[in-house]
Amino acid sequence: MAVLEKELIYTKGVGPQRAEVLRSELGIRTLGDLLEYFPFRYTDRSQVISIKDIQGDSTAVQLMGTIVSIKEIGTGKAKRISAVLRDSTGEIELVWFKGINYLIKTLSVNKDYIVYGKPNEFNRKYNITHPELESVEDARIMQGIGLKPVYNTTAKLSAKGFNSNGFAKLTRQAVEECKGMFAENLPHYILDQFKLLSREESIVQVHTPTNQKLLEAARRRLKFEELFLLQLQLARQKFTQTKGERGVVFEKVGDLFNEFYNHHLPFELTGAQKRVIKEIRTDVARGHHMNRLIQGDVGSGKTIVALLAALLAMDNGYQVCLMAPTEILAHQHYETITSLLKEMDLRHDVRLLTGSTKRAARNEILNGLLLGNNRLLIGTHALIEPAVQFANLGLCIIDEQHRFGVAQRAALWKKALLPPHVLVMTATPIPRTLAMTLYGDLDISIIDELPPGRKPIETKWMSDSRRLEVFQFMENEIKKGRQVYVVYPLIEESEVMDYKDLQDGYHSITRRFPLPKYRVSIVHGQMKTEARDYEMEQFVKGNTQIMVATTVIEVGVNVPNASIMVIESAERFGLSQLHQLRGRVGRGADQSYCILMTGLKVSADSKTRLETMVRTNDGFEIAEVDLKLRGPGDISGTQQSGALNLKIADLMKDQLMLAAAREKALEILDEDPHLQLEKNRVLSFELERIQRKKTDWSGIS
Repeated sequence: MAVLEKELIYTKGVGPQRAEVLRSELGIRTLGDLLEYFPFRYTDRSQVISIKDIQGDSTAVQLMGTIVSIKEIGTGKAKRISAVLRDSTGEIELVWFKGINYLIKTLSVNKDYIVYGKPNEFNRKYNITHPELESVEDARIMQGIGLKPVYNTTAKLSAKGFNSNGFAKLTRQAVEECKGMFAENLPHYILDQFKLLSREESIVQVHTPTNQKLLEAARRRLKFEELFLLQLQLARQKFTQTKGERGVVFEKVGDLFNEFYNHHLPFELTGAQKRVIKEIRTDVARGHHMNRLIQGDVGSGKTIVALLAALLAMDNGYQVCLMAPTEILAHQHYETITSLLKEMDLRHDVRLLTGSTKRAARNEILNGLLLGNNRLLIGTHALIEPAVQFANLGLCIIDEQHRFGVAQRAALWKKALLPPHVLVMTATPIPRTLAMTLYGDLDISIIDELPPGRKPIETKWMSDSRRLEVFQFMENEIKKGRQVYVVYPLIEESEVMDYKDLQDGYHSITRRFPLPKYRVSIVHGQMKTEARDYEMEQFVKGNTQIMVATTVIEVGVNVPNASIMVIESAERFGLSQLHQLRGRVGRGADQSYCILMTGLKVSADSKTRLETMVRTNDGFEIAEVDLKLRGPGDISGTQQSGALNLKIADLMKDQLMLAAAREKALEILDEDPHLQLEKNRVLSFELERIQRKKTDWSGIS
């Protein structure tokens, strides 16, 4: 094991500078880290062809020959290296434009090399640009020619010699150095049940495959290991928080809950809302800590469910806090909840605390909290300040989970004698496979129905050539008393990207919709908070008809009167972001529209995103498409969780394996919650090893 902890700075051929770039670019510090940096694909290098056999339509080819000349050509950015490779049948030019300093030091004349790359024809001669190149001696022909691993790399790594080939060379060296040092981290009964290779053989085969069959078995083992250990951590954390952690008990459904439910609901609850409320009631009555995520599309009625949970807590003598990521959202929750409760005698029990709250009001709120008079506190990060102390906190409601770090939620936990129940809300639909991994430590409730009377938003994809038509449509809707959002991806013009920018758009809109007949707000992230809030407020109150904005309004104000969302350069946005932006309209009873504006040319992926938006309003279907297009690590800020730093598994392709891994993890913990049985000691050691590598937030929801 000690060899695996050896720092790469002490490894032959690495040294301080190259070790530092591996650490800074990829977090690779030790031999063990390096061997857990897996290839993402393999090329079949079993065939070597002669230079004379290169065809005009050749894909990548593998050649073997001697470099007979090397020269530097040009200066500055035009500088390149040209080398001539010769075999017994002819010659071919090899050309590099990058990594020149490294190549000059390492390439040698009259040395034999294996070359791999795609030939290009120029002036009836072939050349290969940026070929992979390895000395025959280094390739160790018996194992080097066959299945060749391909590693992801970066420009900085390539400049230091860590292109894919450089990685392959270093990992082969590491495999040899570490043979016999890999401790098994899964119990033998799991290896037997799932017919898995040993960890050592899997690591060896994944970097230096003997054949396709063994490679597939190695990858299967390492994928299962990764998914299983992740699910074991999440399930164990969930066990600690629910069965292992005593929680406050909400014994009764009291007068506040019943009065609101029976007399003041603004509409009949959907079946999905009723199901989620029942799940919450069951959780909070058990005497164990509740840790539940409510997933629901924009407008699905999560706030009503959260309010009913809050009334349940208040009926049982407990205080509630609701934390939102922005002041605007906190104000919105406050206005919505006080409006819903206006017929009940609770106005003085619901308070709002943000960074903008004046000192006198703030002191009054803090005193009221300590006395237990303020029973529902709504706010921003201000809620986690040390001065905010509760008399009897029993429920924390957190809006938009991924906007808060674990440390912030930890500060909230410490404000109660017993861990408060936690209810997390998110309007970011997440595919079930991803939710199982990302929120594996939470119970998940899904609100998958929209309240009656909501009309689906009509979505159109239009090119810039139809802009006058769009302006006319906006004017017609404004005449009906409606309001319009126009969203841009950039604040100022970019020379690199030909996208409509916000300032240019603002000027063209104010020319088309001039004062005094029309008023236009402008909102972006570089404005001061007060100015941004003022502009938002003007739009909310209906004093301005058009809001020109960047994505700062993605999670923000609720304006039922806004019926049009125009998204400029829509090809620039991710699918989940487009869906979140579209969700800003459709809040009222009127038909709402989303118009996706693009240039004439869009990429294949952009076309898929835009067509998906036009086809469906279903956030979960959209999330599935997004996951396929982008992969899990880029979905809606979820990378923060740490659950998605998968090294070899793929959540879309390995769904069945994920389900099997989760089932096995739950089965083991059901029998042995603390992993104390002899047969599970290896799992206990492995989880401790993983935990040492990261900060321990396991007790915090």
